Amino acid sequence: MNELLADRLFREPSSRPRALARFHPLVVDIFYHDMVPETIDASSIRQVAIPLPRSTDSDYRQVLLLGTTGGGKTTLVRQIIGSDPGSERFPSTSTARTSIADMEIVLSSGPFRTVVTFLPRDEVRDYLEESMSAAALAAYDGNTDTEVLRRLLNHVSQRFRLSYLLGTGDTDVLDDEELPDSSDQADDFDLTRTHALLRSSIERLRAIAAEHVPALREELERTESDEIVREELFEDAFHNLLYDDERFQALADEFMDETERRFDLLPSGNMEKTKQGWPRSWSYESEDRQTFLRAVSRFTSNYAPYFGTLLTPLVNGIRIAGPFSPSWSDEQPKLVLFDGEGLGHTPDPAASLPTAITRRLEHVDAVLLVDNATQPMQAATIAAMRNLASGGHTGKLIICFTHFESVVGDNIPTFKMKEQHVVASAENALTSIGEQLGSFAERALRQRLQSACFFLGNLHQTLTLNTKIEKRTIEQLQKLLAAIDGIVVKREAGPSRPVYDRTNLVLALKQAAEDFHAAWNARLGIQVKPGFLKAHWLRIKALARRMGEGWSDEYLDLKPIADMHKELQEAIYRFIQNPVAWTGPVPSDDEKQVVFEALAMDISLHLLVVVAERLRDETIPDWLRAFHLSGKGATYVRARLISRDIYEKVAPLLDRTPDRNKFMNDIIGVVRDAAARYKIMLH
Repeated sequence: MNELLADRLFREPSSRPRALARFHPLVVDIFYHDMVPETIDASSIRQVAIPLPRSTDSDYRQVLLLGTTGGGKTTLVRQIIGSDPGSERFPSTSTARTSIADMEIVLSSGPFRTVVTFLPRDEVRDYLEESMSAAALAAYDGNTDTEVLRRLLNHVSQRFRLSYLLGTGDTDVLDDEELPDSSDQADDFDLTRTHALLRSSIERLRAIAAEHVPALREELERTESDEIVREELFEDAFHNLLYDDERFQALADEFMDETERRFDLLPSGNMEKTKQGWPRSWSYESEDRQTFLRAVSRFTSNYAPYFGTLLTPLVNGIRIAGPFSPSWSDEQPKLVLFDGEGLGHTPDPAASLPTAITRRLEHVDAVLLVDNATQPMQAATIAAMRNLASGGHTGKLIICFTHFESVVGDNIPTFKMKEQHVVASAENALTSIGEQLGSFAERALRQRLQSACFFLGNLHQTLTLNTKIEKRTIEQLQKLLAAIDGIVVKREAGPSRPVYDRTNLVLALKQAAEDFHAAWNARLGIQVKPGFLKAHWLRIKALARRMGEGWSDEYLDLKPIADMHKELQEAIYRFIQNPVAWTGPVPSDDEKQVVFEALAMDISLHLLVVVAERLRDETIPDWLRAFHLSGKGATYVRARLISRDIYEKVAPLLDRTPDRNKFMNDIIGVVRDAAARYKIMLH
């Protein structure tokens, strides 16, 4: 027991197998008792507290909003729920990334209700330590106190902003004259202790870094001549020294204590905690709208005067129900709105959708793709449309172009001409998608662009009938609600069914696997591939931890499960469009499209289950092994381990070893079973 207590390596729950190999099981059980976090299904917790109505047994429609960061999707949510942009500011909006947690809003009768679920404590601590490590490195590099504090308070991913929790460390950072006149004042919460901790943390991190860096630099200068390799070794060793330093861990403990103190700000409600005492969920109910929104703002706001009192970074999901309704409608729409993290600003029009979105697509009735009309069809929007098409979800697609009031030009003086100008940009993008996925993908998307496209202006303000643009926007919004309500009406397929050749499917899957492997070998730095950059080793390590610990299946732009799913899904979609024959008369293109989309949707949903099982669930020990690697050559060894011990189990598919054949057979089985459900032949 003393050996276990003395070695920090064993203090990670993921080190339990290593401890069992060295020590008596009873000692290990005692040591790790209550250390391993509970497995929490946040979505199920929210569903039990506030069940979501479905279109299958009610008049409700579930709607997923997708869009680029700053594109206006959350502003559209404000309009639909009737949120006042001046006094309520709910949900929060920004030109930068705002929505980082799943927000689910049910427009219903009765009191206002909410249930909030939180990130696991270990994941919060990991974000914190990553920020502290970045700040320590900045401190040693001679950066100013302001820059060191910025690194500490803002995680590189922009998903965990410690400044929301602890403030900026400077009571004068917000100039009163810069705040809107209607701004609410933050609660009377004493931040003196917090500010003192932030100030002292800068000097403490400087001192810790100064103690470790000189000797480490000297050793590496002596043993490694390659400057690039030396810098990677330095960063790796420096991070390990920090994490092993008791002073660093003590500072992290103090930050965690300050973080937990923010939960004291919550009004009376029902707080559920894990067996380790960390908040798991919080639920609350109120008849008063303003009281309710003030309470909820703790978990959703990005309002600067509230910095130091917000819990926003700790939230992984929030569900809200209540009598919300748009100001421009006489009736309350029966809607469930899903608003999550934006698509970002990826330069890659072939980028993958996060798996959380792919899973959500199974249940929603409509997908509102919100795009900025002043810069329409950027890469992230095209990537979303491409994913929707290959997954058979184009029938759910509704396109909303926002910021229409800013579409100006001497050559487009009328509304109609402005609409045509925006649509022309979209049509060019669809041509590119058709070249990549096939004619039926382009055809389906063009139909949605013609029949389910809306142009919205001045969404950032309360709409009235006083101006043409606002009157027109209200008309468009009312038509949008009608389109959502009618979207559950599906077309029926004709009697004829396609016939497919299994050999063509195998070849398509082989190509998909090879494309995945080539792209990831480039990200891992094993080989060069045009269009792909080597990912920083710290990002690869962070991904390995999240995959191994089960926190997430992605880190920033590294999404292996989503990438593999996309490659397979697109390959299968191209295969679907090319049957070798039909069981009856060759159907019309409309009838073909109905069959192709239904089959693609069925396959996509089951395909993700298989990919996740193989790439994550069955390789957890390998991901943890990749995370724990350190020392000279660890970056290269980690890359090889992920490529060969993990990805090679998935790709290439055509191989005689049983393990690889099993995966290919699983994928073929998904296609075969889906085909059987639609009475489609696969020879």
